[in-house]
Amino acid sequence: MPRKILKKIVYAAVISGIIIIPGVTDVLAASANPESNPVERIVEESSGRVEIDIPDNILDELLRDDQPKHTTKSQKNSLKPGINKVVGYRIQVFSDGSRQSSLESRARARGNAVVAKFPKYRGQVYAYSSSPNWYTRIGNFRTSQEASAALAELKGAFPQFANEMRIVKSQIVVIK
Repeated sequence: MPRKILKKIVYAAVISGIIIIPGVTDVLAASANPESNPVERIVEESSGRVEIDIPDNILDELLRDDQPKHTTKSQKNSLKPGINKVVGYRIQVFSDGSRQSSLESRARARGNAVVAKFPKYRGQVYAYSSSPNWYTRIGNFRTSQEASAALAELKGAFPQFANEMRIVKSQIVVIK
């Protein structure tokens, strides 16, 4: 749909007393009282000619054909600026439940070895216990494809414990 037609549709919606706000699912019907109704007041003061300037980035989003027509749950849970916790994937590089006295140090050592070879994972090493086991997981991957590529890279770099590595679904940290 061309931008000009979209602007005319928005114009028609304003004239008919409906306010449509992009990104908001509710449609607000305007009341008949022009004193309390900003749409009626604007139409009255402008002699029926109302021009709405929609920023290009919003128009681009409205005009994209590949977007679903209805709001999905994932769209409602879109990322906010800052730190977000979402479901994603990590690579488990260590998991053991034997010899409790040395497990924590072994779990942390495995994470340190990965960071020494791949500094891009600094700050993305998660060593924790769930009694009686210790785990070390690496990364914050949004898709299984990203995690698979990283897993192949890590297995190539650490063949001595490649058979212990696997992708696990996990809550991850995403910074926007």
